[in-house]
Amino acid sequence: MPEEAEPGRVRPGGRTARVREAVLRAAEDALTELGFSGLDLADVARRAGVGKTTVYRRWGTAAGLVADLLSDMAEQSAPRTETGSLLGDLKANARLVQRTLTDARQGPLFTALIAAATSDARTAAALHHFYDIRVREWAPCVRQAVDRGEVPEGTDAHEVVRAVSAPLYYRLLISGGRLDEAAADHAAEATAAAARAGAYVRDGTEPA
Repeated sequence: MPEEAEPGRVRPGGRTARVREAVLRAAEDALTELGFSGLDLADVARRAGVGKTTVYRRWGTAAGLVADLLSDMAEQSAPRTETGSLLGDLKANARLVQRTLTDARQGPLFTALIAAATSDARTAAALHHFYDIRVREWAPCVRQAVDRGEVPEGTDAHEVVRAVSAPLYYRLLISGGRLDEAAADHAAEATAAAARAGAYVRDGTEPA
């Protein structure tokens, strides 16, 4: 699965950019502490040190604020790991997702973002865009594996990357199973084995 953004970076800009930065960081704090159901624009304004009318005028609703936060996070990234083997790359990806989802701040934040996306179409679209970017960032490791002959021609790189983190998100959101490095490594190993066996070879269509 895609690498997760590291929230909290400050970018240069004028007053409008500074206000947006402060509000988005305050929204992160509120989501982490209270979840999506506890997100209140007036509370976010207080945390950010800006007027309520500014927040309501610009973002309108809690869902609109979350959608903008996801857009901001989608722009942030770190270099992906290259180990020289598909399994090594997929393990690096899986462990990054695992660390993100078990982090004291980012774990609750991502849980809240996913919850928000289930009830608002705009937020869902922003979440899809966020993860699409992360998948695209890691897809080259699969294409390199094709070039090395590790997996068959026609392997859908995007599906391979998605398959790595799917069981980790399942443990986080559904089963409540242990979400440790062993789980991350197992997800990577299972995905690599399936890819080598041709499970992700597409039928001539472009990856979704």
